[in-house]
Amino acid sequence: MTRLTSLLGAAVTSLALLASSAPFTGANAQQITGAGATFPNPIYQKWGEAAQKANGIQLNYQSVGSGAGLTQARNRTVDFGASDAPMAAAALEETKLLQFPAVMGSLVAIVNIPGVEDNQMKLTGDILADIYLGKITKWNDAAITALNPSLTLPNLAIAPAYRADGSGTTYVWVSYLSAVSPEWKAKVGVGTSVKWPAGTGARGNEGVAGTVRNTRGAIGYVENAYAIQNKLVSTQLRNRAGNFVIPNTEAFLAAAANADWSVPNFAANLIDQPGAKSWPIVAPTFILLPKDPKDATRAANVMRFFDWAFTNGSKLAEDLEYIPLPKAVQDAVRAAWKSEVKGPDGKPVM
Repeated sequence: MTRLTSLLGAAVTSLALLASSAPFTGANAQQITGAGATFPNPIYQKWGEAAQKANGIQLNYQSVGSGAGLTQARNRTVDFGASDAPMAAAALEETKLLQFPAVMGSLVAIVNIPGVEDNQMKLTGDILADIYLGKITKWNDAAITALNPSLTLPNLAIAPAYRADGSGTTYVWVSYLSAVSPEWKAKVGVGTSVKWPAGTGARGNEGVAGTVRNTRGAIGYVENAYAIQNKLVSTQLRNRAGNFVIPNTEAFLAAAANADWSVPNFAANLIDQPGAKSWPIVAPTFILLPKDPKDATRAANVMRFFDWAFTNGSKLAEDLEYIPLPKAVQDAVRAAWKSEVKGPDGKPVM
C-alpha cells in the first residue's frame, strides 16, 4: 500500500505540473470581444494567439472598420472598440469612453503597374492628392515620369482605390493629403469617410489590398503589414525634408521619435513629421474602453490583455513592422486604467 500510495502521489504531482504548464484553452480561457480598425488587425490577431497561450485571455476581434468599432463601443455591444482616428474630447466625455493608444503603424501607397516592382516608384503627396482628386489620370503623366526617369511607365489609366466604409485608415490617409495639398484640404478635407472625387471603394484594408492586387493600373492605401503579407508593390514617398524614403522600420521609427504624447487623450499626431529619414504617414491606433463597463471582470481582462501586449508583444509588433509604444506611454496608459475605469461599486476595475 505504501508503494501504491507513493506511485499515486507521484502521478498526481506530475499531472498537476503538466496542467500548470499547459496552454490556457477551452473552458479555462477568458474571452474578450473587440471590434473596429482594420489598420491594427494583423498585430491584434498575433497578440491574441500569443496571449491566450500565456494567460488564458481569448481575444475575439472583428476587423470591421473604425466607424463600426466606435458604434459598437458606444452601444456597449463589445468589450472595447478600436479606431485609428482619435475621438474628440467632448465625444469621449459624452460616451464615457477612455481612449488609449495600443501601437503605432504606418500607411503605404500600393500600386499595380506592369513592370514596376516593390519600392521602385517615387511619388509625392501632391501627386497622390492629384490622383485622388482625379486630376492625374495616366501613369505616364509628366509629373510622375519626371520623378521616375529610370522607369518605363505605360499609357495606362490610374484606378484609385479607397475605403468605402467609415475608416480610421482613411482618416490617416486624408490627414496626410490635407497636410501636403492645400487643394485637397479645401475641396475634400479630413474625416473617417469623405466624398472621393475619383476612384472605387472597397471595404477594409483587406478589400483595398485585394482591389489593387486584382486591378491593372490600380493604386490604394493600406497599413504596411497588409502590403507585406499580400506581397503588394509599395512606393517610395517624399518626406517633409524633401527626401524620398522607402517604407521600412528605420523610417517609421524616425517619424515616431517626434511623437508628443502630452496631448489630451493620447491623441498624438505623427503625420508628415520632420526628419531626414522620417516616413510621412505614421499614426497611433487607439482602443476605446468604457469607463463604466457593464462587466467589470471583462473590462479588467481587456486591460490585462493590453498589459500583456505592452510587456510581451513588442517583438511580435516589430516583426510586422508596427512600432511599439515607448515605455513611458505604456505606464501612462496603465495609470489611466487605474484612475478612470471603475466598476458599478465606484472602485477601480484594475
